[in-house]
Amino acid sequence: MSPRPLSPRPPSSRHLPGAVKAAVAVATAAAFALTAAPAHAASDPDPSVWTTLSKTYQATSKYGYEGFAAGGGYARTDVCVADPTEGGMGYHYVNPANIDSLDPAKPAALLYADGFKSDYADGSEFTDGRKLVAVEWVVKDTGQAAPTLFGQTFQSGQLPGYFTLHAWIYKPNSAGLFAAWNPEVVCPTV
Repeated sequence: MSPRPLSPRPPSSRHLPGAVKAAVAVATAAAFALTAAPAHAASDPDPSVWTTLSKTYQATSKYGYEGFAAGGGYARTDVCVADPTEGGMGYHYVNPANIDSLDPAKPAALLYADGFKSDYADGSEFTDGRKLVAVEWVVKDTGQAAPTLFGQTFQSGQLPGYFTLHAWIYKPNSAGLFAAWNPEVVCPTV
């Protein structure tokens, strides 16, 4: 009697949910990896920075819809900050409870820029609202050395009496991921 040919055994149903969860986790991580590191013309930081910045993404992605910012303690502003030669920062939405935070998941400000103009089918235009473009950490300058986060030293002079650090994680910035200004952010003209 010859031995029976072996056939692959179907996966046990008790292991299937774990396998599905693992597959979903891998697919999610792969999708995140493709979108997490936007291209920048300026030199990018060490790739390991994106691991820490993922905490920032997880904590702030829910504010991609500008209407949710208030629910997170971020107060809306209607002043768009721009520099005629450097570019723009956009509208700062500040959470006072997060000032002085060096926690990647607790930036003090969310930065929004006006959305893109789009066309209705009838040819008329509409603006797509404000879009989340960056986050910012703000630390009071009490005479201490400038703090660091993500291997970056905070900047002084952007906001008198404070150190600041921007991270352009939602809009690519040709000036660099942690630059103060983004040449592609434009404030409306009055």
